Amino acid sequence: MNKLTLVLKAARELGVRKLLCFGRYKLGLKSGHFRRMTPAAPSQSPTFAQRPAALKQTFTLPDAQFIGMQKQALAEAKAICAGQVRLFGDQLHPLNLAPQPPLAHWTEYETGKASWGGPQDIKFIWEPSRFSWAFTLARAYAVNLDETCPQAFWQAFETFQQANPPNLGPNWLSAQEVALRILAFIFCDQIFANSAASTPERRQQLWQSIADHAQRIPPTLVYARAQNNNHLLSEAVGLFSAAVYLPDHPKAEKWLRLGWHWFNWGIQHQVSPGGTYVQHSTNYHRLMLQLALWMQTLTQLPGSAPLPQTTLSRLASATNWLWALTDPRTGRIPNLGSNDGAHILPLSGQPFHDYRPVVQAAARAFLSKSLFPPGPWGELSTWLSLPLENSLDVPLPQPQSADMPRLENAQSRAFMHTAHFSDRPSHADQLHVDLWWQSENITLDAGTYAYNAPPPWDNPLSAGSAHNILTINGQDQMLRAGRFLWLNWAQAQRIEELRDTDEQLLGLTAQHDGFRRLGFIHRRTLTTLQNGGWCVDDLLIPTHKKSPKSPNKARLSWLLPDWPWSFEGNTLTLQSPLGKALLTVKGAEHIALVRSGKCIYGNIDPQPFWGWHSPTYGVKLPALMLIAEKQTCHKLLFTSLFSFNT
Repeated sequence: MNKLTLVLKAARELGVRKLLCFGRYKLGLKSGHFRRMTPAAPSQSPTFAQRPAALKQTFTLPDAQFIGMQKQALAEAKAICAGQVRLFGDQLHPLNLAPQPPLAHWTEYETGKASWGGPQDIKFIWEPSRFSWAFTLARAYAVNLDETCPQAFWQAFETFQQANPPNLGPNWLSAQEVALRILAFIFCDQIFANSAASTPERRQQLWQSIADHAQRIPPTLVYARAQNNNHLLSEAVGLFSAAVYLPDHPKAEKWLRLGWHWFNWGIQHQVSPGGTYVQHSTNYHRLMLQLALWMQTLTQLPGSAPLPQTTLSRLASATNWLWALTDPRTGRIPNLGSNDGAHILPLSGQPFHDYRPVVQAAARAFLSKSLFPPGPWGELSTWLSLPLENSLDVPLPQPQSADMPRLENAQSRAFMHTAHFSDRPSHADQLHVDLWWQSENITLDAGTYAYNAPPPWDNPLSAGSAHNILTINGQDQMLRAGRFLWLNWAQAQRIEELRDTDEQLLGLTAQHDGFRRLGFIHRRTLTTLQNGGWCVDDLLIPTHKKSPKSPNKARLSWLLPDWPWSFEGNTLTLQSPLGKALLTVKGAEHIALVRSGKCIYGNIDPQPFWGWHSPTYGVKLPALMLIAEKQTCHKLLFTSLFSFNT
């Protein structure tokens, strides 16, 4: 497909406004306008730095119940003080805040005139420089007032300042990264304010740095507007935060106005009335709520205006949406959509995959109630001065998500992705099914692993063949037009629901139109069985009366945990920690099993990214991918039966 056709398709689906904003951004780069607007020298605004009394105490230390739960913070803070930080919520890495020299102006990295050094994924440069790990130092300091924590923060801050002068180096390339650093700097300045390590000179340097960071954001807001996703929200919150924290700065009023406007515009245009976030990603949904919680905290300060009701209504719906996907026992959720490992407010000892801290805090802020009983997941709420927990005698019934409906039985639960995209999707995953047996995720969403690694790991897990869906002739539901761009959006439609007398959802039939260009509609029916198992029927319905000249190859994929396995006929048995999980596929001509990009059963030439699972960014784990194939010129039916034996 030629470039003109792609541009026309993008204009139709993305909208002219977005393309114009992106064009303005490219023009600003090419003309040198952004370079002139963001000079490689710190601003000089001494007025605010001489008035520390204008800085208000924003956050509250956790109460006694959480102090006793913070042993994890102490252990991790010790590692941070020794130079090791946990990136993307997973493994420890050396804390490196100094990019490879020589440093260039940030625009030169964007235009390809400069390189940040070798094939390294830039997110491994950005992530430690977000300073999200510094929240852990603050949590540990709240426990025992150990001066090694603030000292470690200030040493890291000074290292960053020296190695990353304003607007020089890759850490100034993304205005979103700049904005997220503002949040961490403000939080740590507040919590460490009374530490002996927080000298007046250091704090003035930090305030000046916050101002330098804030001034980097407005010139390229047009790029964030073109994206209309978490970039815009992050940058708006960063600007608003700098304005509230540095009220005497000459540009504070402008930052306040821009931040307020674009945050509210973003929430009202990115969150649907039903609570779906525009990026169709559970991790980015959490990021959006974390930004909203921070913003809500700042608007509670004396003299601040509360968020408008339209914004609060969308945030209430967004809270319900994420709650509907959260396991109350573990806090785990389906790994839907893109997952870049973002966790910008790690103010809890719960692991990365536990979403209860954010869901609980968002429920208190935007639903005026607690959803979970008292526990360590309440620590984030306390830091943000949200109301105390209410005692829950019985669990509250979870709502349903409009585009990720949940079906349940006594042993397990399942979700099916049935989205209507209003903005560009991140994954080709319509009708993906996520199946859970108690706390075990049986049919996995592959996740992301990497955006910027060399091929084949340049965001391949967004493809349909990496999900639990059908593909035809190796083609995706949508047209891949770039690493992050899908066109010809496949739209899902819910056809029929089966409910019991208590209105419990027992079965769901939905379809998408992504294969209409190939002459088929894909219809999937998900049904819970009386034995606690599940039946998934995948039907390909021809849309043309005439049969095609040559048969089409339909391929059904199921991504499963890397457990001991055996085959008997068309039944795969997995030995899980809970017992045996069995998957029988009917209607296939060939069945194969792939692990880590290699065929280990049957006969198939796999893609190198098949048979992998990425629970967070930069981490890929082996998984089992069952692949069933059949060629057809007519209607086709695959039936997948799941059962569990404890």
